[in-house]
Amino acid sequence: MHRSGPSLVAADDICLTFPDSTEVLRNVTLQIAHHEFVALVGPSGCGKSTLLRLLSGLEQPTSGSLVTPSQDIGFVFQDSTLLPWRTTLRNIETLLELRGVGATERKDRAQRALASVGLSDSGHKFPRQLSGGMKMRASLARTLLTDPSLLLLDEPFAAVDEFTRESLNDDLLALFASSKFAAVFVTHSIAEAVFLSQRVVIMSPRPATIVHQVEVPFEYPREPSLRYSAEFATYCGEIASVLREMQTS
Repeated sequence: MHRSGPSLVAADDICLTFPDSTEVLRNVTLQIAHHEFVALVGPSGCGKSTLLRLLSGLEQPTSGSLVTPSQDIGFVFQDSTLLPWRTTLRNIETLLELRGVGATERKDRAQRALASVGLSDSGHKFPRQLSGGMKMRASLARTLLTDPSLLLLDEPFAAVDEFTRESLNDDLLALFASSKFAAVFVTHSIAEAVFLSQRVVIMSPRPATIVHQVEVPFEYPREPSLRYSAEFATYCGEIASVLREMQTS
């Protein structure tokens, strides 16, 4: 149901081979609707992050057809990529500054963005004074400040502890519910993929292709207690089974 209407992203039979003849992606076909949350899982090094780079326009496919938004694409990396010499508030303003937005409007929008991720009282702090979770919240706020139609996230919460990770998942879903972006989230955590997304896309070892997709039926908003339900465990088990089968085949 959530994929009715025209797609925001349409990848049709795309392949990517690096100049050294390494084949990374093979015959990947994927559609993503407006305001859909998709998680990508698969073996380490299979090409999940490379697929994100294709969707962002940082890489071009060797063959196949790829349609993505021409602009308004946000990218959140594994590292928060905050500038160490700028305060948190000034870091949030960076992308708006590069776009020529005036100082007063920049500051006002950045302050609202910080409030949306629970960092209203940290705007004056420098990155070195923030915890790992706070840095990722700031990175999210900076990216969402530009109102992207497509948000790409490459294992953004992998480096924080489990409690902080779950809290960041909750924050991200709240932001997703209040905005209109579509999201593609790369993770190695099956539980994280199921909790966040409406669809989990499972990729094979390199050269990666899509081997299975699992529709996640839970309605938003999703309560933290969902993670401990039997139905949630069933979906996690289905995905784990597919991944395990690939490793043994």
